[in-house]
Amino acid sequence: MSNENNESGLTRRGLFMKIGVLVNGLVATALAAPIARYLFSSVTFGRVNPYLSWVPLGSVSEFPEGETRLATFRNPYVTPTDGKTADTACWVRHVGGDSFQVFAVNCAHLGCPVRWFPQSGLFMCPCHGGAYYRDGSRASGPPERGLFEYPYKVENGLITIQAGELPTPGSATASLREGKPTCA
Repeated sequence: MSNENNESGLTRRGLFMKIGVLVNGLVATALAAPIARYLFSSVTFGRVNPYLSWVPLGSVSEFPEGETRLATFRNPYVTPTDGKTADTACWVRHVGGDSFQVFAVNCAHLGCPVRWFPQSGLFMCPCHGGAYYRDGSRASGPPERGLFEYPYKVENGLITIQAGELPTPGSATASLREGKPTCA
């Protein structure tokens, strides 16, 4: 009987070997696909972020020169169930002319909302005592960096910011700007 199996060319051991190679190949492909997608994501997927879009904050006249004011905008990436939570706040500082700084309201330490105190010229975080100067740079407390800034542009007397993603050190907007506002 062993002569008949050898003549057909496929032994039991050979069959299990082929099945094992096939299963191992499928497992390797399943593991390699997400790794390859991660490695090549900046080349293939990183060019256009569909969540980033330019959102109006208001006219230049709404933000007097030398003052910092709270503004709100509607997050461009919303779902029907978001409701009022899609309205996002930011601090707008009119430096002069068409020069602005638009800060996220979140502290760079743990994300608590910061508040502007014009009397002292400081942004203060109520959670752990973080403080920031009027230009958003770190003044004191646990935050290791300044406030996050949104890229902005002024067109036809209207201030718009690139919103949809909270500016953080790892976000697409932060890597493009390295913490500086973009004026176009």
